[in-house]
Amino acid sequence: AVGRPRGICVAKHGNRSVTSNSGSSQVLQTLGVQLAVSPQTLTRCLDEAGICFCFAPRHHPAMKYAAPVRADLGFRTLFNILGPLTNPAGATRQVVGVFHKNLCKTLGQVLLNLGAQHAMVVHGLVPTGKGDHLAGLDELSTCGPSHVTQVQGGQLTSTQIDAADFGVSLSHPSALTADGPEQSAAMIRDIFAGEHGPARDIVTINAAAALVVADIAHNLGDGIALAAEAIDSGEAQRTLQTLADITTADPTPQ
Repeated sequence: AVGRPRGICVAKHGNRSVTSNSGSSQVLQTLGVQLAVSPQTLTRCLDEAGICFCFAPRHHPAMKYAAPVRADLGFRTLFNILGPLTNPAGATRQVVGVFHKNLCKTLGQVLLNLGAQHAMVVHGLVPTGKGDHLAGLDELSTCGPSHVTQVQGGQLTSTQIDAADFGVSLSHPSALTADGPEQSAAMIRDIFAGEHGPARDIVTINAAAALVVADIAHNLGDGIALAAEAIDSGEAQRTLQTLADITTADPTPQ
């Protein structure tokens, strides 16, 4: 398909964020992507854009009863872990971020039991500015070390990695902070327009992880180079625009 030049595609599964002020669904909407689209449109997105966003309420309607409770609680619950395990695309290659390092191996074992071919469960660390205290990210960090459990060949391997080992400069957390979807969207637009810096670095290393589990990149260093190439060639921007165009044309009421 035209949207899969390397034979791979991305099916992102998500909901409206209740534990972040700038979740992926809100940012995509700000960038012009419609969320509540038909399965036929999702298939077209995968074929022509190489990516789709599977909006959880459209695929798991019973979750609408849990959403208000999660919003009222305002903190992470089991549902933050269940999401990646219920991807309607049936993905067997995944990069999954978790909010505590102790969950890396646990979730890795679950993915192994579910038949994952190649997956990474990641938890990144960032300094809080309070002595040696570290906070966590549910993605690879460019501000500190990251814990990674990899599922491959029916085996689990756990390690700690440092972005600097792959040529990525250490970032200050403040350079990656966004106050809301509008600011996050602006950062993405700047990256796609060619801006270099901490935001681009964290995007490329996490994109690299996806390329590794897809067996396109041999390691994170190779994946970072491929991700940078996709940005600098304009392909990343064209992909986003194609995704927005296809979903906007979907007749499903939003």
